[in-house]
Amino acid sequence: MANVIDFFFGLVATWGLVVIAASAYFSCLAVPVPTFAVMLAGGGFAAAGDLVLWQVLAVAYVAALAGDQTGFQLGRVGGRWLDARLVTRPNRAALFARAQTVVDRWGSIGVFFSTWAAAPLGPWVNFAAGAARLHSLRFFVWDALGEAIWVTGYVMLGYYFAANLDALTTLVSDWAWLLTALSLVIAASFFLFRQSKHG
Repeated sequence: MANVIDFFFGLVATWGLVVIAASAYFSCLAVPVPTFAVMLAGGGFAAAGDLVLWQVLAVAYVAALAGDQTGFQLGRVGGRWLDARLVTRPNRAALFARAQTVVDRWGSIGVFFSTWAAAPLGPWVNFAAGAARLHSLRFFVWDALGEAIWVTGYVMLGYYFAANLDALTTLVSDWAWLLTALSLVIAASFFLFRQSKHG
């Protein structure tokens, strides 16, 4: 993992905003890119004066929104095709099934939390929201709010802790899945509590 992260750090150092945009876009389509590391690197290079902070934030944000919208539209037009494709990939099928549960139970609020609190699930929530025919404007608004938190959080962490970027990257890679698991547990607990009150 460390070698992969170092490789992407090098890409950001060489290509700057292009790599940041491509990473943010394709990660929202479930392409396995360590975007958290790219965002941290973008913030770190901005702190060093090699990149401009507002440009890093703007490019990452617009690219993430574009990726989410692409995933949403792919789910809308090819939901059944996606189901068929995932039959042969049980791990991805499980993620998609979990994302469908999130969308069914939480709708646009689930989209909001999937962009930052449960980011590894985010791309699959995009597909599931499209397949479930979630209202386009509602998806856009909640997605935009969530991505603002995700992009700003990672880029600014890299910016303020640029001197300790390697240690920070290791820490963030460990907490990403932990944060997802905790978020899902909290959401499930809230759902069960609400059901018991209405029951």
